[in-house]
Amino acid sequence: MATAKKKAVRRAKKGARIRQVAAIPFRLRQDGTLEVLLVTSRTTRRFIVPKGWPMRGKSGRKAAAIEAQEEAGVLGKALKQPAGTYSYWKRMASRFARVDVVVYLLEVTEEMADWQEAANRQRAWLPPADAALLIDEPELSTLLRDLTIPASVPV
Repeated sequence: MATAKKKAVRRAKKGARIRQVAAIPFRLRQDGTLEVLLVTSRTTRRFIVPKGWPMRGKSGRKAAAIEAQEEAGVLGKALKQPAGTYSYWKRMASRFARVDVVVYLLEVTEEMADWQEAANRQRAWLPPADAALLIDEPELSTLLRDLTIPASVPV
């Protein structure tokens, strides 16, 4: 178990809110339409965005990019400014903990055929509105539904 996760679990046991980072991998198709990448969770098989614990010595956006590589098999450039935040209840061993997630957009430059968690996850490219319908967390669903790519990203 990573150090950041151990600390978060200890804090959660004391009833504290804990923090994670997430990536919304995206691409623009030839026709200019936007698609986002969802992955299935390992245990419940629900569609989620790649997310994980903050990493010591790495910025939130760098940690989000690493999670996207490990969980979804994509490489790219995480945008500097977070796209937003959402909260959810995480099932821990003996309780639920409130988790605040900072979300970064990740402009995908490469999709790997094989990746670290390929055997445990499925991935799907979808228009943001369709992706929003598959997400159980209401705040993340809204974030996806209302997603806009900053003008600084070349189209």
